[in-house]
Amino acid sequence: MKHLLLVDGMALLFRSFFASAAMNQYIRLEDGTPTNGVQGFVRHVMTAETIFQPTHIAICWDMGAHTFRNELYDGYKANRPAPPEEMKPQFDLAKMIAAELGWTNFGQIGMEADDSIGSMVEKWKHDAKITVISGDRDLLQLLNASTTIALTKKGYTQYELYDEARFVEEYGIAPARFADVKAFIGDSSDGYPGIKGIGPKTALQLIQTYGSIEGVLANLDVLKPAQRTKIVDNLEMLSLSHQLATIQCSMDIALQLDDLARSPYTATHEQMLQQKGYRLIVKHAKSLGVL
Repeated sequence: MKHLLLVDGMALLFRSFFASAAMNQYIRLEDGTPTNGVQGFVRHVMTAETIFQPTHIAICWDMGAHTFRNELYDGYKANRPAPPEEMKPQFDLAKMIAAELGWTNFGQIGMEADDSIGSMVEKWKHDAKITVISGDRDLLQLLNASTTIALTKKGYTQYELYDEARFVEEYGIAPARFADVKAFIGDSSDGYPGIKGIGPKTALQLIQTYGSIEGVLANLDVLKPAQRTKIVDNLEMLSLSHQLATIQCSMDIALQLDDLARSPYTATHEQMLQQKGYRLIVKHAKSLGVL
């Protein structure tokens, strides 16, 4: 059976950058260009390939800071700091090396990597086993019978694996309803508040009891007065937060699944990496036995 590995490229690139930047290990090329994020990202993906053994692979990227969510809400991700200077050249470098290694890069302007991942899951969930790698728990809303979410945990090899059964057992709701929970609690890192005064535990209990935001609103009369007031006073923000929290799964994916088929690495790949100065990647690939 075909096995599609979908990688949240931005998540792994940032993770790799900050893991080594904290110790000022920028691993510069001869011209001074920092590559710590790039080399960590590539090593992470190569290791994931050996762990999950995919037949197909796509790396999904954010395409610029401004997305349709910024059009919905000015405050969306407004408090995120700009990337460090050493990080900036590595976005393009990561995509270039990914392409030269035979990985398919994908992203659309105005959309986030999550939306690309969600749309690919929706398009190919009946055609392949799918594994998604990210550090973002929001992606749990994409779980289905053929899709596993592998949340990064430690190093290149440790993941917290969620399938649909584990999610339902742990949360007591359908995966798609995870966005309803997020709508109530908001997301401080993404900059939207949800319903102030309703925390994760209460939000989950509301969705467990009433099934959805619509179910909660249909039962306002039986809620505690304080809860009812908080919700009624913030109905517009609840609706907006739900739109922001929901991963879009209807993007047009012009690619066909077989466009993402991966091939073994060759001496040509090794030569390319050596010439560009990515010796850490070569060393890592050899330790994995893929070069």
